[in-house]
Amino acid sequence: MNVLEIQNLSRHFGGLKAVDDITTHVGEGELVGLIGPNGAGKTTLFNLISGFTPVSGGKVRFKGEDITGQKPFAIAKRGMSRTFQNLRIFPNMTVFDNVSVGALGATGMNFFQSIAGGRKRAETISEASWKALEMTGLTEVADDLAANLSYGRRKYLEIARALAMDPQFLILDEPAAGLNDTETAELATFVKQLNADGLPIMLVEHDMNLVMSICERVVVIASGRKIADDVPSVVRNDPVVLEAYLGGDE
Repeated sequence: MNVLEIQNLSRHFGGLKAVDDITTHVGEGELVGLIGPNGAGKTTLFNLISGFTPVSGGKVRFKGEDITGQKPFAIAKRGMSRTFQNLRIFPNMTVFDNVSVGALGATGMNFFQSIAGGRKRAETISEASWKALEMTGLTEVADDLAANLSYGRRKYLEIARALAMDPQFLILDEPAAGLNDTETAELATFVKQLNADGLPIMLVEHDMNLVMSICERVVVIASGRKIADDVPSVVRNDPVVLEAYLGGDE
């Protein structure tokens, strides 16, 4: 069974076809990479899937249900979580509180509504937050301000916020951007372990070595259209893919 299916998905901004008739899927337990030249439409595609951008045409199905056009919080409550290319952390809040906000996102409630929900709900949010901190190795800095974290740890904090929602499917938008080679290798191991533990993942990443080394399948888009969808060994040598990257789009 596929956890995610997108069928003929499109998003047009006036005459610009940012995403143009894309069909693909993510299977249960699969780790799929999404790559393409700058401006290919990768982040727009993620925004369509997760409800942050309205769909112009096509369908998005999550766990067999049509979620096309649903709001982000409704999609999150169904079990889809994501990170963002531009980190959405609160620098003047503690690391723990940042992750708790992520856990709240799965409920669709704000802070005051969660308090009104009683001690049991607050305990559930706290437990989810600590679990996410443990998974990302951030427990020792839980009481630190997010502003005091290194950039590499901020990337893990962004992932922890997504994991606190206890997702059944995780979208990662350029998780290795800005990391050095050592940090990237550590992140690759971390993402691969998340997937090995049963979490289906789809990630956008500019680091081709990272994508090719950890993903079971790679989807390539250029100018809003899908040009390849296969195992890394095939995609790496696809002449259409090579032309897209070498033809001046970057």
